[in-house]
Amino acid sequence: MTDDPFVTHRALLFTVAYEMLGSAADAEDVLQESWLRWNTVDRTEVRDERAYLVRIVTRQALNQLRTRSRRRESYVGEWLPEPLLTSPDVAEDVEFAESVSIAMLTVLETLGPTERAVFVLREVFDVSYDEIADAVGKSLAAVRQIAHRAKAHVAARRPRVAVDRAEQEAVVARFVAAVNSGDLQGLMDVLAPDVVSVADGGGFVKGAARRPIVGADKIARYLLGGLAKLGLPFEARPTWVNGHPAIRGEIDGALAGAICFEVEGGRITRIFSIANPYKLGHLDEEAELTR
Repeated sequence: MTDDPFVTHRALLFTVAYEMLGSAADAEDVLQESWLRWNTVDRTEVRDERAYLVRIVTRQALNQLRTRSRRRESYVGEWLPEPLLTSPDVAEDVEFAESVSIAMLTVLETLGPTERAVFVLREVFDVSYDEIADAVGKSLAAVRQIAHRAKAHVAARRPRVAVDRAEQEAVVARFVAAVNSGDLQGLMDVLAPDVVSVADGGGFVKGAARRPIVGADKIARYLLGGLAKLGLPFEARPTWVNGHPAIRGEIDGALAGAICFEVEGGRITRIFSIANPYKLGHLDEEAELTR
């Protein structure tokens, strides 16, 4: 056992880094660098250990955000966040579950590095403006303006739609049944007419669409047609990813990807399929997320 504050707050620090980066691998790198920096700090000078550690992690995550744009320029196809296996308990905090959803993390990708840091710290973790200003190296007035701008940006792209947890699970169950049975009509029935499907294969997965597909008929035929061509058994299994009901896709018993959804009015309005094998490393053990 240890009473080191870094260990005590590790789940929180990982969650902060992950929300800022959308990548568990990058978040772990940030925590490693933050741990090294924390070990050089004179602890007697630290009044609020939690706030101090969040500040260190924020600065390291900002460094990551500012330097990784070059990697994105050469990325093949659509980029989606790295999915995390989570406990259903995460969904009990509705606002928090929304903040870590694949849908929200995708929207956060449209923010600049500082805007994202400010939004996450303020809206998700309720950090004071003073502390945020210290963490991002901006004036208090500037941080307030950035927070207002970032919140409006996210709200315009991610309208709040209250969806009952039981409804989400029921819709995902219908999708699972239709896919596993090859039921084209059943699949189309659970998809909204203007549903959008975004896939991230990273250039490593044959058949992964490199651009969004729009429309229930197109998506249903593309999905079932692709599975028919595999020549190997495919199974969709219900699971929990990033605080929401989702699907674990397996080909011949091996993990092939995660499929996450947005649901509205009893139908799926958006599908996020992450099949890049380098993004699937956190789907076999539950991630501990907290705020």
